[in-house]
Amino acid sequence: MHFYGTASRNGQGHLTIGGVDVVDLAREFGTPLYVMDEELIRQNCRAYVAAFRDHYPDFDVAYASKAFLCTAMAALVAQEGLSLDVVSGGEIATALQAGFPMDRTYFHGNNKTAEEIRLALEAGVGRFVVDSLHELELLNRLAGERGTTARALLRVTPGVEAHTHEYISTGQLDSKFGIPIEGGQALDAARAALQADHVELLGFHCHIGSQIFDLTGYRVAADRMLAFAAAVREETGFTPSELSLGGGLGVRYVEGDRPLPPADLVACLAEAVRSGVAERALPLPKLIVEPGRSIVAEAGTTLYTVGTIKEIPGVRTYLSVDGGMGDNIRPALYHARYECAVANKLDSERTRIVTVVGRYCESGDVLLTDAAVAADVAPGDLLAVFATGAYNYSMASRYNRFPTPAVVFVRDGRADLVVRRETFADMAACDVLPPRFRPRTEA
Repeated sequence: MHFYGTASRNGQGHLTIGGVDVVDLAREFGTPLYVMDEELIRQNCRAYVAAFRDHYPDFDVAYASKAFLCTAMAALVAQEGLSLDVVSGGEIATALQAGFPMDRTYFHGNNKTAEEIRLALEAGVGRFVVDSLHELELLNRLAGERGTTARALLRVTPGVEAHTHEYISTGQLDSKFGIPIEGGQALDAARAALQADHVELLGFHCHIGSQIFDLTGYRVAADRMLAFAAAVREETGFTPSELSLGGGLGVRYVEGDRPLPPADLVACLAEAVRSGVAERALPLPKLIVEPGRSIVAEAGTTLYTVGTIKEIPGVRTYLSVDGGMGDNIRPALYHARYECAVANKLDSERTRIVTVVGRYCESGDVLLTDAAVAADVAPGDLLAVFATGAYNYSMASRYNRFPTPAVVFVRDGRADLVVRRETFADMAACDVLPPRFRPRTEA
C-alpha cells in the first residue's frame, strides 16, 4: 500500500496521518471528512521555492487556490512566502478574510464580472491576468473610474496540447481561456493593452493544462511564449518583465502514475527560458509558476463510514459510503481514479474486490471501480480514499441537500478544524419562503 506524506500504520492496524489516528478523527469530527496533511503541504510549497533558488534568480510561486482554499490554507500559503492565484470574488474574499497580502495575488478568470473587478481593485490585487479584449476594456474603464492603474499580464494560448484529459487541457488553440497567438489576436491585444490609459502591461501568461507528466509541453510553451514576446517587442517596442508559464504538474493518484518532482519542472522551465531569451536577445524576465494540484492533492485523504454492502453474484459487490459525488465529483466528471483502504483494518488482507459508491441519487455516483479492500470489511468500518486534496472540497456540492463535509488539518499529533461541517440550517439559511407558500393556520 502506498502511503503519502506523514501517513502510516500504527500498532492497532489503523491509518494515521500527521501522527493522528484517523479513527479518532472520524469519532471527533464525523464523516465524510477531508483530512489534510499540513506537513506535506508545507513541504511541497518549500520544494518549489527551493528549486527556484537553485535554478533561477527572479521568480514567484503562486499557489493556484482553485485546487483547495479556505482561510487556513490562505494563511498557510502566506506563511510559506508564496503568492496566491485567485479566480473569483469569493476567492478574493477568502484571501482578505485570512489577511493575505493582496499585492501577492494574481486574479485569473475568463469572464470576470464588473463587480469582481471592482472588488479586486479595491482589495489591491497585485496582478490582473487579462483573458480577453472585452476584459481589457472593462478593466481599463473601471480602473479609470477609481483613478488608479491596474497592473496586468495578458493571458495567451500558445497552441500547445498537453497529454491530459480534454476538460483540463487549456493551452491549445481551441480553448475558452486566453487569446490565441496564432492569427495575430494576441498581438492585437498586446497593442491594445499598451495603449490603455489605466492598465500597465507587465508581461504574458499561459497555462497548458493539468495532471501533466511529460515536460515536453512546457518547453514548447516557453519557446512559443518567448517567440511571441520577441514579436511584440519588434512591433511595439515593449519588452515583458514578467512571464508566467502556469502550473499543471501531475501527481500520483493510482499505481502507475509517475509524477515528477517540482525541481524537475523548475529546472526545465529555467533552462527553456534562459536559452529562449538568449536566442532572441531578450532580458531575463521574472518567471512565475502556479502550482495547485501538486501542492495539495497528495496531502488530502477523505474518510467515509461504510454502510450497505450489496453483493450481486456473478456481477459485482457494491460498497456504499456516507458520501460520494457531492464531496468528490471528479470520477463522474473526469473518470478520475483513486486508491483506497479500510482505515481501521490495515492489517487485514486486501482480497475483496468492490465498487465503492456514494449515497447520491445517481447511477453515476461511483467513487472507485474494482477496488481491493479488506476481506472482512463490514458496515461501520472507515474507508480512506487517498490523494483527494485537490478539487474535492473545492467542487463539493449540496446535491440531494446533503451538507458539505468538514476539513481538518493534521500535524505533529494535533488536529485542527479549519472548515466546520455544514448543517441543515446552514443549507436553508438563504432560502426564502414567501407568505403565499406558507401553510394556512386554522381560524
